[in-house]
Amino acid sequence: MDSIEKIKTHIEKNFSEKRKKHTYGVANTALELAKQYGCDEYKAELAALFHDLYRSIPVNVLNYHVKHLELDKKYIDNANLSHGKIAAIMIQRDFDISDEDIINAVSYHTTGRPNMSLLEKIIYIADAVEPNRNYPGVDELRRVVKEDLDKAIYMSLSRTIDYVSSEGNYLDKDTIHAKEYFEEIINKGE
Repeated sequence: MDSIEKIKTHIEKNFSEKRKKHTYGVANTALELAKQYGCDEYKAELAALFHDLYRSIPVNVLNYHVKHLELDKKYIDNANLSHGKIAAIMIQRDFDISDEDIINAVSYHTTGRPNMSLLEKIIYIADAVEPNRNYPGVDELRRVVKEDLDKAIYMSLSRTIDYVSSEGNYLDKDTIHAKEYFEEIINKGE
C-alpha cells in the first residue's frame, strides 16, 4: 500500500467527519496550488493528508508525546502548536516518511517559518484557505493566493499574529520571524 492510501485509510478510520472534511479540503487545495506553482503534486497531497494527523488528539495525550519526544516545553497544553511537531515525528516512525520537505511542511504548517520551501508554503496556505474555512478575510486570501503565494502567506501570518495577540495566547517566534521574512521579500518586489 502506498503512503497516500495508507494515510487515507487511517483518516477514514480515525478522523471525525469535520476533521476529514478539513483534511481533504487542504489536500485538494494543496493539489491545485501545486499545479499552479509547479510543486510536486504527490508530495503536496501527502503532506496535506498528514498535516493534522495529531490535531484531534486530547491535550493530555499530546502532552505525553511532547514529553516523550523531548519537544520544547512551550508545546505543553498547546494543541495548536504541538500537533504539527508531533505529527512530523510520527509520520517518520509510523508511515516511513523520510522526505525532509514533507516532514518540514507538516511540522511548520501552523507557524510558518522563514525561508519555507515551496511545499511548506503550499501546505501552510492551503490549511488557511481550504474551502471549509470561514473567518473574516478568508475570501481575500483565497483571491490573493491565486496571484501571489508569498503575499498571501504574509497576509495570513499578519492576521494570525494579530488574532493570537488579541486573544492573549502564546505566539510562536517562528511565526513572527516568518512574517518579517515575507515582509522583506514583498518589500523587495515592490
